[in-house]
Amino acid sequence: MSTLSVDHLLGIKDLTADDIQLIFETADHFKEVINRPIKKVPSLRDITIANLFFENSTRTKLSFEIAQKRLSADVINFSASQSSVKKGETLIDTVNNILSMKVDMVVMRHPKPGAADFLQQHVNARIINAGDGAHEHPTQALLDSYSIREKLGTVKGKKVVIVGDILHSRVALSNIFALQLLGAKVMVCGPKSLIPKYIDALGVDVETNLQKALQWCDVANMLRVQNERMLVSYFPSIREYTQQYGLTKTILDGLDQEIVIMHPGPINRGVEITSEVADSKNAIILDQVENGVAIRMAVTYLLASKIKT
Repeated sequence: MSTLSVDHLLGIKDLTADDIQLIFETADHFKEVINRPIKKVPSLRDITIANLFFENSTRTKLSFEIAQKRLSADVINFSASQSSVKKGETLIDTVNNILSMKVDMVVMRHPKPGAADFLQQHVNARIINAGDGAHEHPTQALLDSYSIREKLGTVKGKKVVIVGDILHSRVALSNIFALQLLGAKVMVCGPKSLIPKYIDALGVDVETNLQKALQWCDVANMLRVQNERMLVSYFPSIREYTQQYGLTKTILDGLDQEIVIMHPGPINRGVEITSEVADSKNAIILDQVENGVAIRMAVTYLLASKIKT
């Protein structure tokens, strides 16, 4: 069996194109499994996984949990979003307590960039980064690229625009890395104040006009404005943001070609995207949710197969 080149999934930047291909092929198999009447396989019945969420999460946490249970793993859930866990030392204490229960794998979301990397240096378990601050969110990028491949046949050569709050988005950064690895052309679009200064170094095009960006692309990934990460105001008002960067059916119908609409969720309906667009035939938002389970099953399975028994 082919194996991943990495022992942990900390970020897309650590993966090769072959790694992503292997994850996708494994996800194809698991997608077939989760559409059977009996959705469970006994693959990981000797594996214990701890989900450590130091930040609120509903969709990602649920998706990982379903993936783990479909693989028959034993699951421990630890939600620290309300507790006083703030510094690295406390993080290690928490994890060591959980590892003393003989945990094989840790899925972690943390508000500090680099937390997952820090963790893998100090604990003897496979680590999956479920989002670290505004840094990376690798499984989201994998499921997004996988969804494009499913819808359009391939990612290579496709033009993908990521619209919205690029500055605070771990989804944007991981998506840029994944899409480029797979040979897509990437553009970001949003107000100048929400485009990071380092973006030029990543080799992506920048467009501040939504109409022009949509006219260029095959796929538009609409990000929400992350008010919870903003310490200052980056644009005059939500209303003005929506007027300039909100995707409506009128805008969609005015394009020369059909485009695919994506959204990592949760959706702010009526802000970055209207309900009419979110629920339209152009949108593959619910496919992304389904594919998220298959991708997380694949990643968990492939990393678990590297655990020394």
